[in-house]
Amino acid sequence: MVIQGMELFAIAVVLLMFIMVLKQFGVTDPLLDDTVESDLELSMVRHQPEGLEQLQAQTKFTRKELQSLYRGFKNECPSGLVDEETFKLIYSQFFPQGDATTYAHFLFNAFDMDRNGSIRFEDFVIGLSVLLRGSVTEKLRWAFNLYDINKDGYVTREEMQAIMKSIYDMMGRHTSPSVKDDAAFEHVENFFKKMDRNRDGVVTIDEFIETCQKVGQV
Repeated sequence: MVIQGMELFAIAVVLLMFIMVLKQFGVTDPLLDDTVESDLELSMVRHQPEGLEQLQAQTKFTRKELQSLYRGFKNECPSGLVDEETFKLIYSQFFPQGDATTYAHFLFNAFDMDRNGSIRFEDFVIGLSVLLRGSVTEKLRWAFNLYDINKDGYVTREEMQAIMKSIYDMMGRHTSPSVKDDAAFEHVENFFKKMDRNRDGVVTIDEFIETCQKVGQV
């Protein structure tokens, strides 16, 4: 399949994230039917997140879903925090044929909302809520934040080139059909032809969202 344009890459980022989180953090595990048992288990964990009700208000998960997500998160990350090296290790397990290090670095930064070098459960679940249940606009904003590496509100050719190279590195050289060496460059050029509407050399969040939504309506 040939990917036509960066609007589909925005969707691809979300789908790749689904694969990782669904398998690694137990999102697909059945929710406990016994609420009392679930509450008791959560109360026995020392490093539980503060304000379950607040997280419920900030996300589109129910209380029971948050409890189930927290158990999966604690099973993988007993300290209650995920550092970048652990995140890279987790992600590399899903792409053994390539090098996921750089892409995982960019993805980690997108989840690390307060830029403190670790992902808390709160960071994880708020981002996951957007990816799983957010509106199209919310998902596109999240994807733009991933592409905006230095978080200055703009996506440059250099940033998009770095993202695209990290994706191809992650997928590996032995993909089917094979990927041309200049494929990343071509995608970046196509991205800017579509997205950079005022031809100023950068893409803003408004340009990104408006172009993606227009393409989606065709």
